[in-house]
Amino acid sequence: MAIRVALAEDSFIVREGLREVLAAQPEIEVVVLSMHATRSYILQVLQAGASAYLLKDSALEDLAAALGSVSKGGMYLSPAISTAAALKNEATGLSMKNVADVQRLTRRELQVLQLIADGKSTKEIAATLEVSVKTIETHRKQIMDKLGIRTTAGLTKYCIREGLTSL
Repeated sequence: MAIRVALAEDSFIVREGLREVLAAQPEIEVVVLSMHATRSYILQVLQAGASAYLLKDSALEDLAAALGSVSKGGMYLSPAISTAAALKNEATGLSMKNVADVQRLTRRELQVLQLIADGKSTKEIAATLEVSVKTIETHRKQIMDKLGIRTTAGLTKYCIREGLTSL
């Protein structure tokens, strides 16, 4: 498994670059280093396919932890992001629980969640991701368990509230 570390500041460039790289080489896991700690920026980058997001001033140990997590198929968010999110909690409505919830989702689960929120059926999601319907059902169950949400409508509301999709 190859891991790439990306440095960029413009969210559009990062998102489009991620999409191009992952379309050409889907086996690559991308770790993004950025100065931006805003909720919407981070979620856009994760939604585009990044497996980890760290702030540029992160400790070397954080980068090592991110690489370890990503190499095992997980996701990683810089601890400093959690601190920044906590400071902005009242202004943005983002709770530490929600930051932890998103961090626990795998990249594939985040993709499935996005497609669910976009109104795609299980069959359509399976076709889009080139996997079986049963695999998508398993991902949906794991997402619901991790987020503590019991309905598809609840997942959609969560995505809208957290900026993973828009109306």
